[in-house]
Amino acid sequence: MTEDQLQKHLQHYFKIINEQQTDPVTLYLQGLVPTGRRSVKSLLKTASGILDFEGELEVMPWSIIEYQHLASIRNTLQEQQKSANTINLTLSALKGVMKACFNLKLISADQLLLLNDIKRVRGKRLPSGRSLSKQEIKKIYRACEKDKTTAGKRDQAIIATMLASGIRRSEVVNITLDDYNTRNGQLNIQAGKGNKQRTAYINTESRQIIRKWLNVRGTEAGALFNPVTKSNSIQYRKISSQSIYGIIRQRAEQAKIEPCRPHDLRRTFVTHLLEAGIDINTARQLAGHSDIQTTARYDLRDERQQKKALRKLQSL
Repeated sequence: MTEDQLQKHLQHYFKIINEQQTDPVTLYLQGLVPTGRRSVKSLLKTASGILDFEGELEVMPWSIIEYQHLASIRNTLQEQQKSANTINLTLSALKGVMKACFNLKLISADQLLLLNDIKRVRGKRLPSGRSLSKQEIKKIYRACEKDKTTAGKRDQAIIATMLASGIRRSEVVNITLDDYNTRNGQLNIQAGKGNKQRTAYINTESRQIIRKWLNVRGTEAGALFNPVTKSNSIQYRKISSQSIYGIIRQRAEQAKIEPCRPHDLRRTFVTHLLEAGIDINTARQLAGHSDIQTTARYDLRDERQQKKALRKLQSL
């Protein structure tokens, strides 16, 4: 880009910023919870420093950022021996700002796709756990269906609820019958992490599975999921968190899939959202994360899937 072209580009950039009365960084940070903004802004400040930009982040001409700039930031952080986690969180924050640029019509979908093609780095500090494939989900459902007892219906309903809503096992045990709307699948989570309340929505397929459990459970008030005795008797009290852990491990073993834990169902929920092209901030809200950096660590898509999801931006 020549100096004249750069000047014209910057004039266009700041004209749009003035018309929109916001900038990409502010727009991106507004989508984060207040507690997460400070750390993300710090990562962005470090990145802008690597590009020799010394001004405020809000006046940085983000629309001129190209693939080689992100690659330079990643390589510099590696040379500084930053952890893989820090590098990947920085890249995630930068991609968030560039998505804001796209939403403000400052860059094209092709430019955003290219920027998002920058590869993550691998390291020991990347998160453990895994995401279940659609085939594995079918197998674990079939394992439950082969069990004709009341526990089989309950376990399939628990798994379906966790996969459809991404709720934590500590949240599963606290759901009551009144928290679940059988008509529209709305699930009110009253005691989430940090005692925060939020709403989740259960898809049609999972609602059908839950309905089979409710047909057996009945309308007795109290916990939605209950202990079941060996004689198929339902005890109308909360199931324990440890029991949820045991159920997931047992059904995965019966399905003959790789071992998985309850939190892997939550990872699966977030990963499938991102695979479908849902932006990471929306995924954060649906998962009940307070910090978008946590959601970024749940992204277990492979690179091919990431590219496929990003291409969907062109059709939005």
